[in-house]
Amino acid sequence: MELPLVQRIGTAIHTQRVAREYGIEALIKVLTEYLPTEQIAEVRRAYEFGARMHAGQNRTSGEPYIYHPLAVARVLAEMRLDGQTIEAAILHDVIEDTAVDKAQIAAQFGASVADLVEGVSKFHRVEGMTRAERQAESVRKLLLAMAQDLRVILIKLADRLHNMRTLDAVEPSKRRRVARETLEIYAPIAQRLGINTVRTELEDLAFRNLHPHRYEVFERAVRQQLGDTRGLIREIERQLLGALKAEGLAVAVSGRQKNLYSIYEKMLRKRRRFLDVGDLLGFRVVVDKVDDCYRALGVVHHVYRPVSELFNDFIANPKINGYQSLHTTCVGPQGRKIEVQIRTREMHYIAESGIAAHWEYKLGKNGVDDQAGAPQRRASEWLTALFQLQDNDAALDFIDNVKVDLFPDEVYVFTPKGEIRRLPRGATPVDFAYAVHTDLGHRCVAARVDRQLESLSFPLSNGQTVEIITARGAHPNAAWLNFAKTAKARSQIRDYLKNQRVDQAIRLGRRLLETSLRELSVPLSALKGRGPEKVLAGYDLPDLDALYASIGSGRRLAPLVARQFLPDPEAAVDGRSVPLAVEGTEGLVVDYARCCYPVPGDGICGYVSVGRGIVVHRLECHHAAGRKAGPNAQDRIPLIWAPHVKGDFRAELRIKAENRRGLLGQVATEIAHAESGIENVQMPEHGGQGTTEMRFVVTVRDRVHLARVIRRLRHIGAVQRVYRTGLAS
Repeated sequence: MELPLVQRIGTAIHTQRVAREYGIEALIKVLTEYLPTEQIAEVRRAYEFGARMHAGQNRTSGEPYIYHPLAVARVLAEMRLDGQTIEAAILHDVIEDTAVDKAQIAAQFGASVADLVEGVSKFHRVEGMTRAERQAESVRKLLLAMAQDLRVILIKLADRLHNMRTLDAVEPSKRRRVARETLEIYAPIAQRLGINTVRTELEDLAFRNLHPHRYEVFERAVRQQLGDTRGLIREIERQLLGALKAEGLAVAVSGRQKNLYSIYEKMLRKRRRFLDVGDLLGFRVVVDKVDDCYRALGVVHHVYRPVSELFNDFIANPKINGYQSLHTTCVGPQGRKIEVQIRTREMHYIAESGIAAHWEYKLGKNGVDDQAGAPQRRASEWLTALFQLQDNDAALDFIDNVKVDLFPDEVYVFTPKGEIRRLPRGATPVDFAYAVHTDLGHRCVAARVDRQLESLSFPLSNGQTVEIITARGAHPNAAWLNFAKTAKARSQIRDYLKNQRVDQAIRLGRRLLETSLRELSVPLSALKGRGPEKVLAGYDLPDLDALYASIGSGRRLAPLVARQFLPDPEAAVDGRSVPLAVEGTEGLVVDYARCCYPVPGDGICGYVSVGRGIVVHRLECHHAAGRKAGPNAQDRIPLIWAPHVKGDFRAELRIKAENRRGLLGQVATEIAHAESGIENVQMPEHGGQGTTEMRFVVTVRDRVHLARVIRRLRHIGAVQRVYRTGLAS
């Protein structure tokens, strides 16, 4: 259907404006400032090829699609990227959106350009994958390509930057999704790689699209707080410049208003109100030499009174992305706090452009080890370390590790031998242990921090000396994932738990299958020799351990597998159900239902649950009773408690009592005297007429122990009733 005349005129005007700003001639004009003529000719040829392939395609905003890749190329040209990168930027969507494949691009423009285009292209959809899984696979593919050639991420960031600049044309739900992805993945990557110019613009654009109302409120609040800051900024620039030049320093001073997202993020991170965020203005002092940075710092502190606790020396201790600068906060004119950053010209260039700085110094070329090549080396080392950890991770776990590793701040701690270890802010002794060695992380039980004994969840601070305490039988705990901060620590903990779960699933699966075989009067010798080969082939499994693991983890039902060992699997079999004995030491593959909290001594049954193994219920549990005759009845497994059960088990008690002062303390004391522990306490509501109801999750050894706890609670004068939860109505 033809568009209305007014809309067509608007689209035509918009296209003309885009063509003037991002057309091929505008791009060539930028390229002639730094590229040789022959490379510019190749860029023009790439444009002609891309325009031909994208012919007939339009963006949501109405202009021809080719203007998007041209705009991406323009962003990279302003970073002074090489000709191959510019060509790949112009062609970055042809594999994804046209019939062209990688081989055709390689034939036309060379293997390097083809690899760059392929690296930027999204992960191809696989049937059954969720949106989150597709996104995770796309990012993993991008980072893998980035590990081969860092220019891939520069193209992707430029692509995301132009998409964010033109996000107004997209419908609101997609706008929010893209903005959230930008804040979670792409802006942190830009920060991790030191490309601050791109990072700050991505953050502000994402903030505006993800939280438009908050953005407007912040924009209005900053405007009201600062008013017209141009005069104030010029006054501070003049004062600083005059004082610095009087000391004989060759400097450049520039001021700016801080970007809105950095203000918003600081409020969230430090839990402050807007009025408590004082340093809304920032100033940059750029000098010639490192020594001049410290001389300039003294001058700045002479002109304006410093806030001593707000000083950071990132020259002596560079950030993880290589950022170097002195940061100081001072009290300026009108009592306003201002942040001043002092750095050399080279530090400034690298701080703004990161891995895009001095791209002509390619990594490894002529053994270059100057500061200009340092961002590329740091990025390569980070990616290498990241991919060493991801071999066995699912895509979503890998992305979780990437997000954890994209930290903004660091702490510096020391080993007992005086070696420095750099960790993310909030890191714990667990992160430190895994940073030193994986085996040390697996066996750690506590730590000495500055000679004081601390727990593994203790947050580390700058300058502390950390000594890890280990034990021979120690092993990682799933609870460590709640406070581990580094990607390495989280990945190694997950791998250990995953392998432990597999071993437990194999042992449980063997017991379940052997029990089911006995029910069918099939000899256990069927599991030896060549007996199981036909069954394994039918399930496409390599060996019996894989079969046991699939049964123990709930992916297959032991009675159905056992039937496959019969001469005629379809024949009806009369057998007596032999219950499986629960010993309490099965670990992660036996789960105890929280609806009824079974303990030894209760009548129990089990249901197979994928990913959880066997879930144990009490026979009188209302959930178990509901499933007994339902569609999941075939998942039911008869269970009994083994003669000697080990471990502590949870039970939930409800207590109705008079609402007296000190009642909670009395109840807790009686539970402790009964040699029971308290896992959780809830006081959901008052029962009316001066009564209250409490819920306790306690740990007991068996039903006899639980009865002793209940008896002690009933002896409290204020207690009116004590009973267990989870009974069928």
